[in-house]
Amino acid sequence: MVRLPILIWLIILSLLWGPAFLFMKVAVQEVPPLTVAAVRVGLGAVLLYLILRGQGRALPKFGPVWKHFLVMGLTSNAIPFFLLSWGQQYIDSALAAILVGTMPLFTMLLAHFLTADDTLSPGKVVGVVIGFAGLVALFIPALLAGVQATLWGLAAAIGASISYSYAFVYARQRLRGLPPLVAPTAQLITASLCLVPLALSIEHPFALPLPSWPVLAALLLMTVLSTVLAFVLYYRVMERASATTMSVVTYLNPIVATLLGVLVLNEALGWNGYAGGALVLLSAVVINGAGLPGGWWRWSQAWRRAPAES
Repeated sequence: MVRLPILIWLIILSLLWGPAFLFMKVAVQEVPPLTVAAVRVGLGAVLLYLILRGQGRALPKFGPVWKHFLVMGLTSNAIPFFLLSWGQQYIDSALAAILVGTMPLFTMLLAHFLTADDTLSPGKVVGVVIGFAGLVALFIPALLAGVQATLWGLAAAIGASISYSYAFVYARQRLRGLPPLVAPTAQLITASLCLVPLALSIEHPFALPLPSWPVLAALLLMTVLSTVLAFVLYYRVMERASATTMSVVTYLNPIVATLLGVLVLNEALGWNGYAGGALVLLSAVVINGAGLPGGWWRWSQAWRRAPAES
């Protein structure tokens, strides 16, 4: 990779991941949500496998590890990709991105109950309170309006965030030490084996009219940029950066997605969107320790220790 500071690579990574919400919002205007998710994982699996083989690597032989790949394929790809595609039929892409930004909140809660070495601390409890205050602010208009499509769209985005969070905790427990790109390639393959047959049998995509060029471009860009290239870059950077350093992507993705939603799709966030988004971001900062006494110093030390890419 070109020699650049880690921070620059993380900004580039957020510019790849953030637009995925915009691409999904465009795609579901003409393509059913299950098919959108199936195209993303199916084409992504093929491209990542070709890259993996081009690097001289191979997938593990079929065995117990593939059970873990299946769990990851469902919780990290199939379920959240479908929920986000379905949910964005009813909510803006900016709001979906903000809700997915709650992932550190749910990751911390799941880690407390599912692991022995990552329990709640007073600072993390503060982060939980702030994060749930943000969720309340985001849900207020839909709750006041009663059960409707918008409320289900919000719930779908939260479900995607919880699914991502469980996948993160599960991967730390079950899939450490694998060569780069092996896990995401295997995950996308297992996700494809689940989603593609479902999309073909339920939504019959080949019987639908051919999507317009903007929608086809959104599907292609979402797969190539926000899935394949993002995975390749993420695992390359992760080899050289600490977890603390990598966590900055959590803050950048919703910002990028929100700006794109407002600028490209003319989406307009209400007061609750801005207030809830700010609280969600603050919650993520506090949970990662950056908002606690001494936290900024520890984070600055992590940046200082992270070497430049080469």
